[in-house]
Amino acid sequence: MKSVVVHTGGKMTVEERPIPELNSSDDVLVRIAYSGLCGSDIPRIFANSSHFYPITLGHEFSGHVVSIGEDIYDLQEGDAVACVPLLPCFECDECKKAAYAQCKHYNFVGSRREGGHAEYAVVSRKNLLKLPENASLLQGAFLEPITVGLHALKLAGGCQDKEVIVIGAGTIGQLIIQAASALGAKSVTAIDINPQRLALALETGASHAFNSATLSADDIRQKTQERRFNQLIIETAGTPQTVALSLDIAGPKAQVALVGTLHKDLTLNVSTFSHILRKELTLLGSWMNYSNPWPGSEWQQATQLFAEKKINLETLIASIGAPEQFVREVTALAGKPMTGKILLDMTGS
Repeated sequence: MKSVVVHTGGKMTVEERPIPELNSSDDVLVRIAYSGLCGSDIPRIFANSSHFYPITLGHEFSGHVVSIGEDIYDLQEGDAVACVPLLPCFECDECKKAAYAQCKHYNFVGSRREGGHAEYAVVSRKNLLKLPENASLLQGAFLEPITVGLHALKLAGGCQDKEVIVIGAGTIGQLIIQAASALGAKSVTAIDINPQRLALALETGASHAFNSATLSADDIRQKTQERRFNQLIIETAGTPQTVALSLDIAGPKAQVALVGTLHKDLTLNVSTFSHILRKELTLLGSWMNYSNPWPGSEWQQATQLFAEKKINLETLIASIGAPEQFVREVTALAGKPMTGKILLDMTGS
């Protein structure tokens, strides 16, 4: 089979690998249809931050079931499925409290083990969600990223009638903007430094958009003054500047959900820290996208949003290509963030 293999130093190659075999009675062999590049994959490729090399990444994928282990009775050959990449142990104290994202002994498809940037992948039954008949395989490849945002919304008690502000309008941010708009937010504001991303946000669900490269925190706070109550601010960019911005612009008693992963130290000045206290802000850390019952209501909610045609994916896709094109597109990033989702298309292989 063809597999996109990442080596140290940012080198990516398309290689012929053996089709993986079932090793357990609850294993499933999946023929991949689409597999997306995640922002978290970029440092694994370009900053030597993967757990091992060479490795086949990919944890946002969909495909069809080819074969199943003898203990599986709820899947059959030909079923359309999407990857649920976390594999908790289900036995530690955290798992018993349904804190799966805090499992002490977890595995992870496409990070701690081989992933979906290939023609085939073998995963545990627990790592698959059977797609409903009205869901497409392309939608299946977006289930994991959209549930990241839905998990944050769930932790915040939903977004109904709230003034939602999304800081960082990349793929995760754009999906949150669309989901919040569909789920009854009173308003949705997008903040980013990229004019194209802001324009896209306005097309797909945002009611307001502000460029934080040209506007100060004071300017943005002034522009959101009329919407300062019952705010839910969701930070997805994962930079010290955007985390500070989310606290600086927050209105009284706002919720601030932190979704983006920091790669540099965050230092809060006295004024920003004072905002947390004086405004009585609620800070929510959101990690991954799982809840009880496994894998969580977020995944069912995502499929429902797709079924209701509330999510527009076409505008979020930068490229869809076969392995060779996929390697070219990813290599061209040279470690920089994506401007749109890059997808591996294995349907023609």
